[in-house]
Amino acid sequence: MSAQPDAAAGRLRRAAGALADPLPPLLAQAERLAQGVMLGEHGRRRSGLGDEFWQYRAAVEGDEARLIDWRRSAKSDAHFIRQKEWQAVQTVLVWVDGAASMSFASGRDLPRKSERAKTLALALAILLLRAGESVGLADGTVAAAGGQGQILRLAGAMSAPEGAAEYGTPRLTGLKPNIRGLFLSDFMGDLAPVEAALTRAAERGVRGAVLQVLDPAEEAFPYDGRTIFESMAGGVRHETLKAGDLRGRYRERLQARKEALAALAQTTGWLWHCHHTDQSASAALLWLYAATERRQR
Repeated sequence: MSAQPDAAAGRLRRAAGALADPLPPLLAQAERLAQGVMLGEHGRRRSGLGDEFWQYRAAVEGDEARLIDWRRSAKSDAHFIRQKEWQAVQTVLVWVDGAASMSFASGRDLPRKSERAKTLALALAILLLRAGESVGLADGTVAAAGGQGQILRLAGAMSAPEGAAEYGTPRLTGLKPNIRGLFLSDFMGDLAPVEAALTRAAERGVRGAVLQVLDPAEEAFPYDGRTIFESMAGGVRHETLKAGDLRGRYRERLQARKEALAALAQTTGWLWHCHHTDQSASAALLWLYAATERRQR
């Protein structure tokens, strides 16, 4: 009688283990990266109309008398203003490209582009959530929310394997004014969907950041002689006997793509940055954190 329940429990444990397997490595990497950056909640504070005391500042000409803290001012010859923290919670929506092109890595000592992008996105989410912000996925699969439990939900969604499509297309749902958007991709596919997404976001008052994640070989094109180039999903294949002859034209086209993406971001009020997987992940995380900083209203 006990054999069936035991067997069912075993299957459940194996299924749960298989489901959870991708989570610890991604979470561990993201946690280490977030801890290494050592950003505190204070870095995102702004003075405003909240209830929580933040700091005193010296009164200046033009300050209203009702704002002066007379008890603090009585202890010195100067007048001081008691500032309170702006309590408005910021929402950040993240899109991490899950297409096949993101699974590329040119060497065993380098992370795949998808691994670096997911680690950066989750590490940023950890920092934002610990600072009291709300984070979700831009495609709506994980609704924006706060709290530590959201980290597991985001990690679970981001741990999905790369898809069959050659290149990713950003999706933004639930757009509201004053939220922040974040796109992480190699942006090696058609830029038209990216332009459409950023334009739509800008029209609805959404600003954000675009992080282009590239493998160093994609930048340097270190290929010579007979070479077979094949896309990660196998849909594109090109063979050449003189790969070195393509280097100049390739670099020109890549540079033009990066400039077009940067110009598009600037036009729509977003920020653009290019990160290579052989570079410091901490530096990229610092840039992302600054890029999602809420602005004075």
